[in-house]
Amino acid sequence: MQIQVNSDNHVQGSKRLEEWVRTTIESTLDRYEEDLTRVEVHLSDENGEKPGPHDMRCQLEARPKGHQPISVTHKADSLEQAIDGAAEKLEHALEHLFGKLRGKPRAAVVPFTGKANDKLLAEEFDENEQAAINS
Repeated sequence: MQIQVNSDNHVQGSKRLEEWVRTTIESTLDRYEEDLTRVEVHLSDENGEKPGPHDMRCQLEARPKGHQPISVTHKADSLEQAIDGAAEKLEHALEHLFGKLRGKPRAAVVPFTGKANDKLLAEEFDENEQAAINS
């Protein structure tokens, strides 16, 4: 699973931030690693230089193999909170998608072995033999 990190002009991107984002996404989505080709991370500051509540935004777009992309967004006061919130939302969305695809467990179906029919045929054969002998 590839993780691509993008940020706008107002979010100071760095190697350390990228590594932290990758680690967070990988640890949160590790059980879906085989099911995803790529996760794109978009980090932005909604208000630019002006401070304000919930102005840090993280959008995650996951690309499940053979399915349409799934996108989630989370806004928070800090970049870390926005990333953690978006990762959690994406985990729930993937759980929902793959849960539907894998379906609910079904009742066990006992395979037909033919033993019941064999027993009935044997009884019928015996009855026919007995009837032929008695005739």
